[in-house]
Amino acid sequence: MKPPLKWLKDQIWDAFKITDGVMRAKAVDIIEYEVEELDNIFGILILGAFVGIPSPPIFISTQLLPLMEKELGVMLAKVSTAHDPLGELFSVLGID
Repeated sequence: MKPPLKWLKDQIWDAFKITDGVMRAKAVDIIEYEVEELDNIFGILILGAFVGIPSPPIFISTQLLPLMEKELGVMLAKVSTAHDPLGELFSVLGID
């Protein structure tokens, strides 16, 4: 049997370890969300002409287009499903 002070110290240490793990996970989630939002902002800046925002010079845009492969794919997928919003909703929900 452990002495009561040693047991208490171990319990407090375990609580701190659990709290540390939870806080680290929350921090990672927040950073991932920030990165996703920065990607969205980057996409709007580069492809702003599609939504009415003045776009950067064409030379810069063409150099940055290889970095925009994922965003272009998402944009083309949205355009192809724009005529059928219910179909997109059902595909997301997995309803057959």
